[in-house]
Amino acid sequence: MGKPQLSVNHVTGIKELSREDIFLIFETANEFKQVINRPIKKVPSLRDITIANLFFEDSTRTKLSFELAEKRLSADVINFSASSSSVKKGETLIDTVNNILYMKVDMIVMRHPSPGAPHLLAKHVNANIVNAGDGTHEHPTQALLDTFSIYQHFNGEIKGKKVVIVGDIMHSRVALSNIYAMQKLGMEVMVCGPSTLIPKYFHELGVLVENNVQKALEWCDVANILRIQLERQQIRYFPSLREYAMYFGVNRQRLDNLSKNILIMHPGPINRGIEITSDVADSEHSIILEQVENGVAVRMAVLYLLASTRK
Repeated sequence: MGKPQLSVNHVTGIKELSREDIFLIFETANEFKQVINRPIKKVPSLRDITIANLFFEDSTRTKLSFELAEKRLSADVINFSASSSSVKKGETLIDTVNNILYMKVDMIVMRHPSPGAPHLLAKHVNANIVNAGDGTHEHPTQALLDTFSIYQHFNGEIKGKKVVIVGDIMHSRVALSNIYAMQKLGMEVMVCGPSTLIPKYFHELGVLVENNVQKALEWCDVANILRIQLERQQIRYFPSLREYAMYFGVNRQRLDNLSKNILIMHPGPINRGIEITSDVADSEHSIILEQVENGVAVRMAVLYLLASTRK
């Protein structure tokens, strides 16, 4: 029997991953987490692999996390910025990528403003594709690191755990990927926020919907808090940020009013004082910085496992 492998050649969305795939990624990430906590943090696992990071949208955390993961695995790394590329001159996405592939690139990590762009690439180019966020659609590696963080905190006992996702559900690719991943692992999911920021179709995803943040926090074991994505909002979905913070912000008083302790998560970047206050983000309940560390280990696992599917 050979080593277990992913059932897919690309990580374009959580929907395509099986439950076994997710647990294999967790198991591999756990091994890499030990590696990145050693004095020598590098392994030669991908020294023959070249990875191109194609970011057509601004990113700090995800781009740095992927780049660090790639370098920890000893891959050769190419960083591509769309703002200075031929895409601005009218070149198609597939032509751009094929030109890069002819430089003998094996794997592509891509963030793109258009939903479905990584899926399009996966059908038309000969390389492993990792979706680093496509529009407001999915962000699979973020969901993997979020669920891995919960998995680690509860020592693998996650079936039946209750997770509430609070905030701008409508514009968040993290929310959708989280829902898919958490449901596959047997967790119960609730979304909470202003009704104007929760799409009507979310009822069909098998999640609970709550507009009262205090009730949502009382219900859950874990609260994953999302930022308000003002850059994606063309119209006003609520009167003001001050009112949002008053009615939906997670603050210390709300936590102190609970009958139990809950876990606090946030994918970042944080708008302190709006969706979450500093005394919650920096509290003993928060695993926000653990998520950052786990992000590198999970992305190392995804890249390593995808590379092993190459013929």
